[in-house]
Amino acid sequence: MNSINLGVRFKCLLRPWGKHSFLTKLKFDSAILDVGCGNNSPYVVKSILPMCNYTGIDIGEYNQTKPNLADNYIITDPENFANEISKFKECFDAVISSHNIEHCNDREKTLDAMLKSVKHNGQIYLAFPCENSVNFPNRISTLNYFDDSSHKNPPPNFEKLIQTLIQNQFEVEFSSKQYRPILLQPVGFILEPVSKAKKKVLPGTVAYYGFESIIWAKKSLK
Repeated sequence: MNSINLGVRFKCLLRPWGKHSFLTKLKFDSAILDVGCGNNSPYVVKSILPMCNYTGIDIGEYNQTKPNLADNYIITDPENFANEISKFKECFDAVISSHNIEHCNDREKTLDAMLKSVKHNGQIYLAFPCENSVNFPNRISTLNYFDDSSHKNPPPNFEKLIQTLIQNQFEVEFSSKQYRPILLQPVGFILEPVSKAKKKVLPGTVAYYGFESIIWAKKSLK
């Protein structure tokens, strides 16, 4: 594991298969593609892996309140999003797609481009709302899939994504259709009455409901 601060270690403890944990498993000088890199993601990634070569791509500047430390920062329009990714053939040691695929106009083309951009023995991290989230209660900050108007209908199909990964010579290292990290789930249970009363996502709410689908996969040499 890379040398990381206590804050990151705590996040890894709470979510052992989350984005922060994925990053800590990478080599210090990895070439990384971050697909949908808003919410200070360039800063977060570089804080964990300062020597990595970071490329971020998005369709706008979303909540970038921290210094943007990206080595390569691409802003494009939704129609050209997949095409921009497809320019990178086997260029990256790791690809991150954290709550991006559900926003894409052409999910299949975008996923295909991401998979082709990974080097042999490279890895991909996928996180997206689970299919069952269409039945969850509405909450501020998104618990029901349709709480976010930018989500494309329907939610990503978990089994289809797994099948696509396998067809593209990826080995699934971890997958959870509804990720419920063991330390956060009881927090969500305890705070659920408050979350329900305030109609707001609180710490642990996402884990309690199993809102996220998460997949880690590695490109094999077969």
